[in-house]
Amino acid sequence: MHTMLRVGDLERSIKFYTETLGMRLLRRQDYPDGKFTLAFLGYGPEPENSVIELTYNWDTSAYAHGNAFGHIALGVPDAAAACAAIREKGGKILYEAAPMLFDKDIIIAFIEDPDGYAIELIQEAGNG
Repeated sequence: MHTMLRVGDLERSIKFYTETLGMRLLRRQDYPDGKFTLAFLGYGPEPENSVIELTYNWDTSAYAHGNAFGHIALGVPDAAAACAAIREKGGKILYEAAPMLFDKDIIIAFIEDPDGYAIELIQEAGNG
């Protein structure tokens, strides 16, 4: 249904996922008693689509990522064009669009969100 990420600046993260990656803010709820806010973003409505849940704890501005989490993956029509558009909007490119090391038929790229989470861009089949 969703993948949850803890973020240090909710507005900055919502801006990245909506303006840079083109997602929509689907819903947002403050929980004053718990001192946190949840924001759900995606390309389509729940539950028909997987979405990203951004959790903002009001008293925390940064998190240690650890080494268990890998990345989020998004399908794109053209990985190189997606990187160019993301770069133009100030996004950070970790790995430019290129064939995957062990399967040259798959084009991938990696970018980073404002909290340092890796996002893999996978070029959709037939677009390379």
